Amino acid sequence: MSKLKGILLTQGMHGMISQVEGLAKALDLDFTHHTVELNSFWKVIPPKLTPISKNVYKNINLNEFDIIISCGRKSVIPSIHLKNISKKKVFNIHIQDPKVDLNHFDFIVAPEHDSLNGKNVINTKGAIHYLTENEIEENKYYLKSFIKNDERKIWTLIMGGPTKYYDYSTKNMNHIFTNLYKLLKKHDFQLVVIPSMRTPINTIHYAKEFFGDNHTVIMNVDKKAYLSALALAENIVVTCDSSSMISEAALTGKPIYIAEILPKKNDKRFKRFRNLFRELNIIRNLGEEVADWSYQKLDETNRVADIIKQKINF
Repeated sequence: MSKLKGILLTQGMHGMISQVEGLAKALDLDFTHHTVELNSFWKVIPPKLTPISKNVYKNINLNEFDIIISCGRKSVIPSIHLKNISKKKVFNIHIQDPKVDLNHFDFIVAPEHDSLNGKNVINTKGAIHYLTENEIEENKYYLKSFIKNDERKIWTLIMGGPTKYYDYSTKNMNHIFTNLYKLLKKHDFQLVVIPSMRTPINTIHYAKEFFGDNHTVIMNVDKKAYLSALALAENIVVTCDSSSMISEAALTGKPIYIAEILPKKNDKRFKRFRNLFRELNIIRNLGEEVADWSYQKLDETNRVADIIKQKINF
């Protein structure tokens, strides 16, 4: 039996791509990814005030498809419109709160901390994503030629980037780096720093300058380095701005420390997310006593895929 065909719609950001591709892989779809662009006027209009029309978005070149998986504000209207004009039964799945009538979608996948409820809503603990345990293990030794070949245990720092809630100022980064450096020195750990697509280049260079040659700073976005760092790490530190990467790290079952940044505005959604993960014994804050703890590995992507498979019988 041939695979069902899927189209993935996002605004092209790492966190969104990770979520839609993760679900598509877990559903075993033959998929293509499309970056959505809205026509000028509609870029600033909320989805609930936007007509469901082809005029809203720029042309998306598509072949036949059975399932649409979308994520992000800009993909809401295209997903609904493409489902509506299809000549056959198409299922559409939106990840995160679409901020429109939920009945426009067959499934909504939303984290618990968004407090979204409905008969077609599947709530998750944190974000779903595209990492798998096998992929992490397969890339374990990719960084061996980069890092210092000594007996020190490895800690990994995963950096996100500035948002409307969190500022990656030199002051804020210095606070995180200083706390981490004291910890490394006290316990004789080796650090591997992994940037993401959102990490400013000046922050990466500052990390290189701050930690020096005795630790390893990966200067470019490199998925294999990311996977390897997760596999090799004794403990993982993730900046507080990225719920996606905290969720990805939780697949490892390893202790995760959150590097806090003082928010510029009310970050209650992020706090709810981190409070949930703390209740699940997944995270603690950087600066707390170094400890070894365990928790049930979080694999929400496959759990969600299983629910969808059962409901649409494929």
